[in-house]
Amino acid sequence: MKGKIKEYVFITLGMIMVAAGLYFFLMPQKLAVGGANGLAIVINHWIPILSIGAIMIIINIVLFIIGFLIVGTSFGFKTIYASLGTSITISLFERVIPIQQPLVEDIIIQLIFGVFISAIGMGIVFNQNASTGGTDIIAKIINKFFGIELGKGVLISDFIIIIMAGFAFGPELGMYSLLGIILNGVVIDWTIEGISLCKEVNIVSEYSNDIKEYIVNDLERGATIYNAKGAYTGEKKNVVVTVIDRRDFIKLKSYIKGIDKDAFITVSNVYEVLGDGFKNIEE
Repeated sequence: MKGKIKEYVFITLGMIMVAAGLYFFLMPQKLAVGGANGLAIVINHWIPILSIGAIMIIINIVLFIIGFLIVGTSFGFKTIYASLGTSITISLFERVIPIQQPLVEDIIIQLIFGVFISAIGMGIVFNQNASTGGTDIIAKIINKFFGIELGKGVLISDFIIIIMAGFAFGPELGMYSLLGIILNGVVIDWTIEGISLCKEVNIVSEYSNDIKEYIVNDLERGATIYNAKGAYTGEKKNVVVTVIDRRDFIKLKSYIKGIDKDAFITVSNVYEVLGDGFKNIEE
């Protein structure tokens, strides 16, 4: 239950960031930086009788059905929450903080701020196995079947929207939108990697048993012990290997420093960990 609450707290934070990036920076400049929102802006230009909100709803309903059938119900329910929450948040912004013109005249500044804020939000939502809707769902499907990173999946699925934006609003806005989508994909992957980053720690110490006990009992993490032989001394030693998050790594390093200043430690960054205590391998 606690884990579910944490998931939805992060999803809520992410969808608010997505809504803010879209509403305050991208939408005023008609920057169709992919997604259902970008596609809706383009379609609205050609069929103004349909509102952008109505078009987004139609697009998302179709993609939700695909998401349920292919990715699974868990992804679908969380995505519905994130997508509807994003739309509702944008509607609240429209009522409380109406914008008649862009915040600044410089379209590059609007593009950079809008993409960074919304892409970080999307990365947070993606990391909880959800989506803000739109073509994000297609990116998740591509990731599931082909292992392509989510940011690159978004880039692939949104490319056609850029072509449409170029025809609708001219080549200049089309090129700005293309730049935004490329930046968007990079920031999403960077965000996901940063959130999921863990440390693989290899420890050679005379106090390997104490260190193992600390990892298991105090940090409540697993560890593996290997029997090794020093190439220079020929002495038999134990090597303790564990994968922990950055906060626990700081605690572990402090503990080892307190009991064995001669310990030999190597540390590697791990960007994805699947299994007990980490992300479910089925996600």
